[in-house]
Order: sequence, then C-alpha cells, then structure tokens
Amino acid sequence: MNEQSKSYFVPAGSGEASLVEKRSKFFSLVLPVNDEEAAKEELARVREKYRDASHNCWCCIIRNGVERYSDDGEPQGTAGLPMLEVFRRTGIVNVLCVVTRYYGGTMLGKGGLMRAYSEAAKLALENAGIAEYKPYESMEVTCGYNMNNHVKHELEAFGVIINGTEYAENVIFKISLPFSKSVELNKRLADLTAGDVHGVVTGTEYIKI
Repeated sequence: MNEQSKSYFVPAGSGEASLVEKRSKFFSLVLPVNDEEAAKEELARVREKYRDASHNCWCCIIRNGVERYSDDGEPQGTAGLPMLEVFRRTGIVNVLCVVTRYYGGTMLGKGGLMRAYSEAAKLALENAGIAEYKPYESMEVTCGYNMNNHVKHELEAFGVIINGTEYAENVIFKISLPFSKSVELNKRLADLTAGDVHGVVTGTEYIKI
C-alpha cells in the first residue's frame, strides 16, 4: 500500500490533564496543529501562560516528517523524548504536546521523570481523542438529463459523498469516494447505463472520519 492510500491519525481536538508526583505538579496539553509554524505559535502561548513554571517540556510531530522535542532544562532524555514516543507508538501526527511542571521539592530521578512526562502526555491525548483522516478520490460524473435520477440513485446507493451538482449541457455530479473505489463505481455506472456514463478522477483529498 502506498503512502497516498493510507489513513492518518490526529488529535480530535484539544485535551488537557494533570497529575501530581511527589508534590511536583504536571499540567499537560495536546493540540492538533497543521504545520510547524502553528506548533511554534501555540507553544509560545503556553509558555507565556505558564511562565512561572519550573519547566515547559514539549514535543511535536508533523505529517510531513518533522519531529521536534525539548526537555526544557530537565535531565536530557527524561521529558521531551518520552512524550514524543507516546505519539510515535499511537501513530498520531499533526500534534503538539506541552507538559508543564511545577517542582514540588522532591527529586523524581530519571525513571520517575520519564514515567511522569509520558503519563501526562497519554492522559491529555486520551482527553483529546483521536480522529482518522481517510484518503478519498474526487470525481466528476457526467450524464444526460434523462439519466439524472438513475445515476444519482446509484451514487447514493454506492455511498459516495455528493459535494455538488452542476446543471449545464449535461448534469455533472461532483463527488468524493474512498480511495481506489473509482474503478468499481465506474463498472456499476457502465452496467446501469450501457456504458454511456462514467466518472473521471479529478484529484485526491483526505476526509476526517
């Protein structure tokens, strides 16, 4: 299966969580972001909000392959990377996660920090939820007015998304359907209309499920 035909997963919305570990308070936030610039803007906002915190550790994964993380003063490898692994394991992209820590006076040790930061990230992700984006093909199906109702009924029965209908010299249905289903749809249209009607793929898009 090529990359174009694969679904991808993102946070369904924003999610927040908190936990306390040996009097240190951890506040976590997960946000969907479309690109690295948006992640930087959201990170700056969180840092400003929690500017009195001991640490604002973060990670982000963008679907184009960008991965970034920061321990923000915590011992190397104890915060940003464990958080990043939460999203790598679950296959989440286009995500920013920030975990803010207020130090409680007791050292947690490397293992304790790694567990606390990863758990905080997981809790925020659970509260955000996960949305799937599936690949769809965009098509235009053209037919004569005499076939309009029959073709529309067949499209609806096939389960396509009808985005619009253009009435000109002919009727043009602008539709979206799951990736690689266009061949099957065209066969059904050909059977229905004795080969007079078929759709033309005009592009691909991802639709949130």
